[in-house]
Amino acid sequence: MSLFTGTASYYSRFRPGIPEDVAAALDRAAPTRTRSPRRLLDVGTGTGLVTRALLGRFDDIIAIDNDADMLDAAEFALRPRLPEGTRLSLVESTAEEFVPPTEWKADLVTICRAFHWLDQAAVLARLDDQVASDGVIAIFSDSSFWTATSPWKEAVRDVIKAFLGEERRAGSGTFRHHKRPYSEIMEESPFHQVEEARIPVHRTWTTETILGYLYSTSFAVPRLFGDRLQEFETAVKERLAGFSEDDTFPEENEFLIRFGRRSRR
Repeated sequence: MSLFTGTASYYSRFRPGIPEDVAAALDRAAPTRTRSPRRLLDVGTGTGLVTRALLGRFDDIIAIDNDADMLDAAEFALRPRLPEGTRLSLVESTAEEFVPPTEWKADLVTICRAFHWLDQAAVLARLDDQVASDGVIAIFSDSSFWTATSPWKEAVRDVIKAFLGEERRAGSGTFRHHKRPYSEIMEESPFHQVEEARIPVHRTWTTETILGYLYSTSFAVPRLFGDRLQEFETAVKERLAGFSEDDTFPEENEFLIRFGRRSRR
């Protein structure tokens, strides 16, 4: 069972997408837009949020995920939006096992909100054969509710802990945090020239979108609550009511992007 089994519908509706400023930064980092075909490999695509943000900037796209339901949702979201002449392949595979078509080399590899699930050193080594000589990898994410520090998010996290325990869940298990900064891991890989970019993002949530987001995560997937799901929802609503009179909850977040390149030869 995937860590995200049962989350695809929530992921499609409630996971925040990729802001235009982030998409533009990814586009600028990749080799020139005059190249054709310009190839994107999106690792851990989920429902295709990164691919969707980059449509029109790449014309040969492979998006991979190991969850068939997520890929079905990505197909539904992306296929009708494909610009003319764009090729999209959705592949059910782990990053550790993916093999691209012969001679296919990515100009940009994106790994968004997924690097912590991977065998990081192994995937980075494997990408060395899958990326063009001047290609770029981009590992990036914003902060999840679990690590947030705003009072209303802390209150929501407290409710989750009251129902599921103090340790962050990861499906039927618990989450094991990677303590080393991603930049250090990348610096030990073929893509050892690392640059960082930080892009702020402001969002406004409602109780409905907060609950929907939670149900899209591995730490609050609905099946974890069993027959207490409705009780959990009621508890979240009661806690949130103390932070807003109009059911709006502002969030200041940030995308941290780490770009990795090989040494110039």
